[in-house]
Amino acid sequence: MSRIYLDHNATSPLRPEAREAMSRALETTAGNPSSLHAWGRAARLLVESSRQEVARLVGSLPEEIVLTSGGTESNNLSVYGAAGRPAAAAGRVVTSAIEHPSVLGPMEDLEHCGLEVARVRPTRDGVVEAEAILESAGGHAAFVSLMLANNEVGTLQPVAQVGRELRRRGILFHCDASQAAGKVPIDVRELCCDLMTIAGHKFGAPQGVGALYVRRGLALRPHLRGGGQELNRRPGTENVAAIAGFGAAAAAAARDIGDGARRQADLRDRLEDEVLRRLPDTRVNGRTAPRVPNTSSLAIEEVSGESLVIALDLEGIAVSAGSACSAGTIRKSHVLEAMGLERESGTSIRVSLGPSTTREEVETFVETLERVVDRARSVAARLTARGGA
Repeated sequence: MSRIYLDHNATSPLRPEAREAMSRALETTAGNPSSLHAWGRAARLLVESSRQEVARLVGSLPEEIVLTSGGTESNNLSVYGAAGRPAAAAGRVVTSAIEHPSVLGPMEDLEHCGLEVARVRPTRDGVVEAEAILESAGGHAAFVSLMLANNEVGTLQPVAQVGRELRRRGILFHCDASQAAGKVPIDVRELCCDLMTIAGHKFGAPQGVGALYVRRGLALRPHLRGGGQELNRRPGTENVAAIAGFGAAAAAAARDIGDGARRQADLRDRLEDEVLRRLPDTRVNGRTAPRVPNTSSLAIEEVSGESLVIALDLEGIAVSAGSACSAGTIRKSHVLEAMGLERESGTSIRVSLGPSTTREEVETFVETLERVVDRARSVAARLTARGGA
């Protein structure tokens, strides 16, 4: 049975360019990047060239890129690091109710430590209004964290509008771009953010590598203690092979971001149109809002999202019921519930396309989904009829 992978928001398979770069690094680079001998210098050169590619992807300077183990570490470093600044000692912090758990979790910690945390809810179309964030921040918030693209419904948030005003007010601003980097053009200068999270495995780099953009001149307390790597912000010996793959994937994503994004958006729109045509009582969550080009959140009445994920997997198709960061469990979506879509939070699946997705795969998915949903609804109807007899 041929398998179809439509869960790129959880992790996107390794790009060929990244695999080649990693293999080359493993075969030829044996030194520690902090060592002064030739082996160490070769490793350092590879790390720095990869850092340059990541910087190009988001429009930053190379020295503003801190290499990390991924999006979770970058988000934690941002939140805890910002909370360690003097301005946050007794302040208010602002975020949205649809952030990733690696932002919402640290925010809960800050709340337990006595900081006031405001969580702004989105509209029903999955967008957090800029005015609501700015009103909550006022003129004295310690810092604000707002994602660029939501990981479950794909909606793009008004980061540039928020960033410009926060910069004017002198309020520190973090943006989680884990689901946006490599999918839509990003320029950190235009977004006016001070900190930005990048997760490599979302655009074809290996798992376990990412970055945090830190605006030049910004003092940020490290979350880990150890050596002086990454300008004393992230100690630990660098994973040279993974970083090489990260840089290669960033370069490939930057090259493909125009035509690739348009192709994925066309496939996504075709998928949604066909699903809505074939399956009654179905909706696309967040469809009226601007979105990243690859993401579709489908709410299908009378069928649980968990059962659909399992049924589609048995048919050889991988999708998810929301975020992939719940240790293998499937829970109701906090994102959809924050959008006011409580019923949909238990009946939705997330379909996320990637660079390798084909039109034939989309067509097969739609046909299979129709068959699986019809079967599930028929079973539910028979059970209901039997219960009422």
